[in-house]
Amino acid sequence: MALAGAVVAKAPTKGCPFVSGFLLNEPVQNFLPKSSVLFSSKANLFPTPMSSSPAPSFSGIVLRKGFRVRSSLIEPDGGRLVDLVVPESDRASKRDEAASLPQIQISRIDLEWVHVLSEGWANPLSGFMRQAEFLQALHFNFLRLEDDSIVNMSIPIVLAIDDLQKEAIGNSKDVSLLGPGGNLVAILRNIEIYKHNKEERIARTWGTTAPGLPYAEEVIISTGNWLIGGDLEVLEQIKYNDGLDHYRLSPKELREEFERREADAVFAFQLRNPVHNGHALLMTDTRRRLLEMGYKNPILLLHPLGGYTKADDVPLSVRMEQHKKVLEEGVLDPDKTVVAIFPSPMHYAGPTEVQWHAKARINAGADFYIVGRDPAGMSHPTEKRDLYDPDHGKMVLSMAPGLERLNILPFRVAAYDKVQKKMAFFDPLRPQDFLFISGTKMRGYARNGENPPDGFMCPGGWKVLVEYYQSLQADMEQPKVAVLA
Repeated sequence: MALAGAVVAKAPTKGCPFVSGFLLNEPVQNFLPKSSVLFSSKANLFPTPMSSSPAPSFSGIVLRKGFRVRSSLIEPDGGRLVDLVVPESDRASKRDEAASLPQIQISRIDLEWVHVLSEGWANPLSGFMRQAEFLQALHFNFLRLEDDSIVNMSIPIVLAIDDLQKEAIGNSKDVSLLGPGGNLVAILRNIEIYKHNKEERIARTWGTTAPGLPYAEEVIISTGNWLIGGDLEVLEQIKYNDGLDHYRLSPKELREEFERREADAVFAFQLRNPVHNGHALLMTDTRRRLLEMGYKNPILLLHPLGGYTKADDVPLSVRMEQHKKVLEEGVLDPDKTVVAIFPSPMHYAGPTEVQWHAKARINAGADFYIVGRDPAGMSHPTEKRDLYDPDHGKMVLSMAPGLERLNILPFRVAAYDKVQKKMAFFDPLRPQDFLFISGTKMRGYARNGENPPDGFMCPGGWKVLVEYYQSLQADMEQPKVAVLA
């Protein structure tokens, strides 16, 4: 990728206006017919198209004169979508070369990052970050390109090596990467090796160095003291052979699918949890509002995260089976929904990480991104509180450099309406009528084989969860039975 090196962002030459207390970057106003993100403390946080004269309001969205919908998908960051997979005709010769190079064994999580990079999710990155790219991502949350434009990049995508691996590489300019099973995965070209300052990386990414951060302990603290960057040549498309590869659509494949469906807007919803009817209400309501804005065929990208997650999250295979039931039972319209897996590992880094989640969806063709309470957040690892302010994620997305083209759609709060006996948007005028079912309470229902209130989740999807949690319970009890016997 062509970068300008570690160049600090230039000071703005014009004043940046503030709207309702939030910074509105001036370039946003130039993206017609795109929508800008206008936040106020009382608004429902839906983007409002920019123009000089007001027009009628639809569901709280003020449409301006001159508003028009686009007819093509949003361009990837950097303009052209990278594809780092070696053409089939060149693979034999590349494999022979890879076998002759110094070799680095990588972990399952490293392989997930190779997958992410190879398909262009981190566009326009062409491989693991060299030092200049690492420092820009870590300290600025963006990369500055040679043409002086910027792209958002809030998470460093790096590969760690230890002292023995560094010594084995010697003066070689290229190395090969071996997967967890010892198979040749990729060549890393024109490498640069630099110091892995783990404390700095953890502090800047999570805002704390407290012990117990899952990704930090799994991927950073336990790994080598050096980072190696370079340009990737991936020897073949990454496959996991877990029965889910057909869901792992690349940005290119997703764009082709959106074009096939003649989408004029794509709104993305990321989750790492099962879909309940409150989520479905939010997604169907979002589509209704986009239709009111003038779009003809908005398509939902239901995009569960499929890389590394912490041990107590619902496994990907269970989530995908549950999502399948949601579509089969008509909770979401299969003709207006694309279900795919986002291959990125999860950091649980709150407002820093949610920028990465949003940026990656631009590269897949999404121009609207739904964001909820405490996105990418987690409980504090040593204290009884949330690690991040639950509102900061959506606020940061409204101001993040390099995300000006993306329209942010914050959650409307949904809860179980005891009067209507279904999930509905919370009405503050009658709070006594609403029941909030937390993830903890939902897991408790499932473990005990109890049913949640009717209308909370589709029956087939709920059955998938019950079977999963009861299998966990059985596994926990099995050793006790053996001891008693």
